[in-house]
Amino acid sequence: MSDALPPLNALRAFEAAARHLNFARAAAELHVTPGALSHQIRALEAQLGEALFVRQARGVALSAAGLRLQPGLQAGFALIREACSDWRRRQRDAAVLVLSAPPGFTRQWLAPRLHHFVQAHPNLELRVAASAAYVDLHGSDVDLALRYAPLDAPARQPDLHWTRLAQDELLAVFSPALGQQQGDELGRLPLLHDEQLAGDPEVPSWRHWLRAAGLPARRATAGGLRFSATEHAIAAALQGAGLLLAHRLLVQDELNSARLVEAMPLGQPLRLPVPRAYFLVRSALKPQRAAAQALVAWVMQELVSQA
Repeated sequence: MSDALPPLNALRAFEAAARHLNFARAAAELHVTPGALSHQIRALEAQLGEALFVRQARGVALSAAGLRLQPGLQAGFALIREACSDWRRRQRDAAVLVLSAPPGFTRQWLAPRLHHFVQAHPNLELRVAASAAYVDLHGSDVDLALRYAPLDAPARQPDLHWTRLAQDELLAVFSPALGQQQGDELGRLPLLHDEQLAGDPEVPSWRHWLRAAGLPARRATAGGLRFSATEHAIAAALQGAGLLLAHRLLVQDELNSARLVEAMPLGQPLRLPVPRAYFLVRSALKPQRAAAQALVAWVMQELVSQA
């Protein structure tokens, strides 16, 4: 018997036939004809100098030599299959990028633009999970999360890597269908309330904007439509339902297209700064993926081009 390693195809043929104890089924698994499989096994038997199968009337059985050879080859090919499967899984995972973002930001800013990123990275599958909940970036498959957070959040959570995108500011907007509203005329428009702005003493409210605009601040509590979702409040403003105090970033497209106009009670923009910013966040405990780095760079470029 030669010390040379038998051909891999011959060993695969034997391993499949030994599992199935049927040459036809083994040949189908390997996508060869039964005749080709038999030829490979006969060549292996000739090289080893021993018969590996006992041919019977109703099929085949392993010979004593085949019984000795089969366990090691079966374990070896199982390891090869597992390694190949793991490699394919890693390749698929490397091509998938998961981003978590709040529904309002996803609807108003992210979704209309994401096709540009995908066009620039055709081999990448981007999955967007729209959720207001803070996802566990250390223990989940989420690569990046968009967070609307206080300015000191990075210092309080050093186990996360924070990329600051833009600081927030609030401005009042309304539909041009309501006409040219200026000065005191603005004070007569119905007020729309985004309830997601409520409850945080650091975030300016209608009371702050009205006072800064020189309008009666008591109107801030005088009824009006209230929405639990930012995107619904913006939709109402687009339909001319009233004056909305909105996040600048989330209505920038509507302002650029003149579907909404900015209220200028003093003849110039009146914007209230908010001690919060939009961040892209990832786990600092896991290595940064190239795809995530590309998405961060793209978002920042989009913000620069929009400004």
